[in-house]
Amino acid sequence: MRDTNNSKICGLQIFIYCIYTSPFSPRRRLRMDWNLTWNTPRPDFTPCFQNTVLAWTPCAFLWACFPFYAFFLRRHDKGYIQMSRLNKAKTALGFLLWIVCWADLFYSFWERSRNIYQAPVYLVSPTILGITMLLATFLIQYERMKGVQSSGIMLLFWLIALLCASVTFRSKILQASDAVKGFDVFRCITFFLYFALVLTELVLSCFPERPPLFSETVHDPVSNRPPLYGQNCPETRCAQWLLITINCATSHQLLKRQVFSLKAMAAEEAEALILRPAQRDKKPSLSKVLYKTFGPYFLMSFLFKAFHDLMMFAGPEILKRLIIFVSDQSAPNWQGYFYTALLFLSAGLQTLVLHQYFHICFVTGMRLKTAVIGAIYRKALVITHSARKSSTVGEIVNLMSVDAQRFMDLATYINMVWSAPLQVILALYLLWQNLGPSVLAGVAVMLLLVPVNAVIAMKTKTYQVAHMKSKDNRIKLMNEILNGIKVLKLYAWELAFKEKVLGIRKEELRVLKKSAYLAAIGTFTWVCAPFLVSRKGPPEGIRSTPFHHGQNTPNRRPGSLFKSLYWKRPPRANGNSITVRNATFSWSRSDLPCLNNINFAVPEHRLVAVVGQVGCGKSSLLSALLGEMEKREGLVSLKGSVAYVPQQAWIQNATLKENILFGREARERQYNCVVEACALLPDLEVLPSGDQTEIGEKGVNLSGGQKQRVSLARAVYSDADIYLMDDPLSAVDAHVGRHIFEKVIGPKGILKKKTRILVTHGVSYLPVVDTIIVLSEGKVSEMGSYQELLQRDGAFAEFLRTFASAEQTRESDAGKTLSQNSWVDSSPSSLPQVKPRVYWEYMKATGLWLALLSLLLFLCNHVASLASNYWLSLWTDDPVINGTQQNTDLRLAVYGALGFSQGWLVSVSPFVASSAWRLLASRRLHLGLLHSVLRCPMGFFERTPSGNLVNRFSKEIDTIDSMIPQIIKMFMGSLFNVVGACVVILLATPLAAVAIPPLALVYFFVQRFYVATSRQLKRLESVSRSPVYSHFNETLLGVSVIRAFAEQQRFVRQSDLKVDQNQKAYYPSIVANRWLAVRLESVGNCIVLFAALFAVIARHVLSPGLVGLSISYSLQVITTYLNWLVRMSAEMETNIVAVERVKEYSEKEQEAEWRLPGAPIPEGWPQEGRVEFRGYSLRYRDDMDLVLRNITITISGGEKVGIVGRTGAGKSSLTLGLFRINEAAEGQILIDGVDIASIGLHDLRFKVTIIPQDPVLFSGSLRMNLDPFEQYSDEEVWRSLELAHLKAFVSALPDKLLHECAEGGENLR
Repeated sequence: MRDTNNSKICGLQIFIYCIYTSPFSPRRRLRMDWNLTWNTPRPDFTPCFQNTVLAWTPCAFLWACFPFYAFFLRRHDKGYIQMSRLNKAKTALGFLLWIVCWADLFYSFWERSRNIYQAPVYLVSPTILGITMLLATFLIQYERMKGVQSSGIMLLFWLIALLCASVTFRSKILQASDAVKGFDVFRCITFFLYFALVLTELVLSCFPERPPLFSETVHDPVSNRPPLYGQNCPETRCAQWLLITINCATSHQLLKRQVFSLKAMAAEEAEALILRPAQRDKKPSLSKVLYKTFGPYFLMSFLFKAFHDLMMFAGPEILKRLIIFVSDQSAPNWQGYFYTALLFLSAGLQTLVLHQYFHICFVTGMRLKTAVIGAIYRKALVITHSARKSSTVGEIVNLMSVDAQRFMDLATYINMVWSAPLQVILALYLLWQNLGPSVLAGVAVMLLLVPVNAVIAMKTKTYQVAHMKSKDNRIKLMNEILNGIKVLKLYAWELAFKEKVLGIRKEELRVLKKSAYLAAIGTFTWVCAPFLVSRKGPPEGIRSTPFHHGQNTPNRRPGSLFKSLYWKRPPRANGNSITVRNATFSWSRSDLPCLNNINFAVPEHRLVAVVGQVGCGKSSLLSALLGEMEKREGLVSLKGSVAYVPQQAWIQNATLKENILFGREARERQYNCVVEACALLPDLEVLPSGDQTEIGEKGVNLSGGQKQRVSLARAVYSDADIYLMDDPLSAVDAHVGRHIFEKVIGPKGILKKKTRILVTHGVSYLPVVDTIIVLSEGKVSEMGSYQELLQRDGAFAEFLRTFASAEQTRESDAGKTLSQNSWVDSSPSSLPQVKPRVYWEYMKATGLWLALLSLLLFLCNHVASLASNYWLSLWTDDPVINGTQQNTDLRLAVYGALGFSQGWLVSVSPFVASSAWRLLASRRLHLGLLHSVLRCPMGFFERTPSGNLVNRFSKEIDTIDSMIPQIIKMFMGSLFNVVGACVVILLATPLAAVAIPPLALVYFFVQRFYVATSRQLKRLESVSRSPVYSHFNETLLGVSVIRAFAEQQRFVRQSDLKVDQNQKAYYPSIVANRWLAVRLESVGNCIVLFAALFAVIARHVLSPGLVGLSISYSLQVITTYLNWLVRMSAEMETNIVAVERVKEYSEKEQEAEWRLPGAPIPEGWPQEGRVEFRGYSLRYRDDMDLVLRNITITISGGEKVGIVGRTGAGKSSLTLGLFRINEAAEGQILIDGVDIASIGLHDLRFKVTIIPQDPVLFSGSLRMNLDPFEQYSDEEVWRSLELAHLKAFVSALPDKLLHECAEGGENLR
């Protein structure tokens, strides 16, 4: 190349010359220059190719990435990193590289000064490389100033530079060893220096920098460091940081505090879905918000998925070249090794790209789920009663527990919308290249299957909608049952509601059965289509996407709940605290108004009493003032902050002091004053930990009076301007009520300078109030002072005649008070491993014979598949004589028979498997859980958070319904595929028996570590999920109180914190899947390497067809299905925990039998009604003291007996003992001479009735709430309503007895 004419070659001519002289140029192929680079024992690239393409490739990469990377660093400043030894070394090496590159440049100028003219490339390439090294040095320092601890861009740059230099390095070694004439020693030395420096830079780039200064995440002393913090790029991409969690999980129990914090992760979901104000002038669109929030993440996943889909077809093409090499006995051996290495590198690159794609998708899905949960919670805080009529607590909880998970699945599978058609198009292109026009027959089959798949998809969508509707109804009913379980037990209604649940469950299973059969038909077409289309095509290593539960497309949008209206308060009026003018209210726009033409004004610092008959609208009036009702017309104005005391006290699962403070700053003097005024000091002395005693869910360890006083204390401590109190004195003793009125509410109480509206039936308080509002049939009939209303002798006088003789003094005891830790049953966060008994229980639930039959069908199906592929490989090896193969009819007949048998088996096995694993197991396990929970004693429900129970009936049952059957099928398919692949590989290359056992050992250890970690992370995630649902359910029950106190933001923060705690356990499980996949697929790629390597070594004795079958199996089956085998075994163990948790509650302590067939119950018992207590003693639990001691009393039939006593004396405990809610510790109770302990619970409770302290109504018709067993006629029901003074109220309802009650009776207040 020492030619003076070459000095005039321009840059374009250099590039054309390099292409011309490269081994890939068509003209070079014509001139037989392949002999230099391909058909030779020692191949090499031309010097021009090395000095241009190989030298410029890393430079082009860095300059192409620089603008985008610089913009990214400018927008994401993480802090400033001090100069370290590592950074100094990388910077110094960058300057050395620049010096070495430009040394070649100056050497070229020196040569020209000596009249030695080289090609211009010797001037251009060192210049480009030198400038690029300066850019790399600049980026090293810029990353340091922006707080980048580990750079993926720079790591890739140094890796590409090293790979390109390795080719030139080998060429230089060959030239030096051959003593080529004109060998350039100086450039050889500078290149060796360049190679060493690039290698050193690559090694240094694998180490992270020190943490940046002034970083909140780094210096946060409370939280554990985030998972990706301080990790270098290779460790991050291979999830190496997870080893810390794995070591903790395998060595001992993994604790919550050992799970990494996620504070450093992005929180864009909160910005778009939650915090950003909505555009009210446009129709809300959830899809647009998701696009704006998560668009960049979906774009990144799109790029990775597209690159992976293109790389998938590189394997078959390389395999095709390898088969041609095996057939060509004269080909050089190095070509086989080259194809083997290329196949291994292609598979490895696919592994890294695919799992980076899945990591992005799952993390995006996690953020999406968090955002949707946050949006649902925030919407639930503002949802109106009209919307609540169609969206009950159970349905909203189901949105959070199930539908939000479907959004998470969407992030993973949405790319299949374009990826699947792309894969089909590329596959058809390759088939056309190999088969020609005959591929059109396969295309015709595919087109014929399109309408079939379309029908299946539409029917699947229909079934999914029906399934979700049934699931919503079931969870809604179960939530009501759990909230009103005490009423169910007192009235012996368990069987009626059990039948209602089972009726909904039967419909749900019927839809699941249809879906399973439809899925079996879809599986049949899915298997038969490739069989008909591509049996003669090239092997295509198409990987399956990782399994994740809930593969059905989400058909429900949480946005359906987001259409409620906001209640807005008008501008404040002057002079009065409360002003209502010509206001009409209803619970929804579709309902008739329940408050009509309301007019009144309340001046500041006044005490106003609201009285009236039952059902006249007193509680509705307070709800209207709070904005809980729909204002049809008129004006409502409230001046100042509001505190609300509901009629049914709402107590949080927190300490007693936290319930009173309610998020406000603790001021001890004010707090002590409030506690004394609300008569809570005697209760604090009784409670084991004083005001630090943890109150159970719904205040189960407090009496009704205590709960009401805590609710009142919460309002008083808030120091609001306006107090709305809905009959707070009805649940306390008479003397306690007088104390509270005098110290708190009355003219001399601590609220004397506040505006107070008191709904009451206590006539003794009315003479001292400032104003009395009398309601009658939803209207203000009278208003004035006590004396004025008495003189009118109107509705108020009638009210006094009704209630003056009987003050309502309902009260309850505090005997249920326990220690702080005894009221919460928490599931274990970790167990050593899932016991074999759990698998056995699931097998028994499926039916042993049916399970064995399904396993046999799976085995036969995979044997038929293996045999058909093996027969096809033998067919391809048949010699071609005179243009045709011999024995074609025999080959075709056997191949068709095997294909038919496989299609028949694959269509039958899903039917059997669905019947065994999905329908039978789901039905039996749910039935056992439901029956056991309904038969648990009342103490179990008082100790167990409702979120735990809802979680069992929603999430765990959904896992048993949908996930476990799919996992079992995929596990069995993976197992049989792996065994078949090993058989094929050993048949083709027996030398593989040397490599498979060590690799199997590696698999064993990886699986062992992964399963231990995944199991504990699953349990942590499951345990941390229940508080999310419990807090959400608690919020929904007390949403009116939260809104009244304007505490929405604090509850939102609490919900977000609980969701974050749940995601802290879920995120490591995502990375654990990637950790497993990268390692298992890497070992699977090693099997591909050894299978191809041994095939190249023994190519002279192997047939090309068998080699192709062996390597294609290793590409498709080993790399994919062995990974799946380990993952599905882990998924089975982690998801079978759902069976364990369901069985755990199915085996809880049971109360006595509902009915005893041999019990001595006289005919018509009880006839007289004589009740006798003989030495009766009662305790709530075996480890507690007696709350009733040696009670002996006889009550004759027909007597009216009043039971009085101070709070906590045991009045309600005596009643609960009469219903055997708690069994006697000593003594007995006899009714008409029959010991109630000797008869069934339902035999007793059907004959005794009670008016519960806490009113409970279930969603459904009013008649169903009165007579769920339909034992009485309408006349008898109307008679009972008349006796309860409700006949007029019910008669005024549009549907009368068929009036649909909202959950909890929200529309009847």
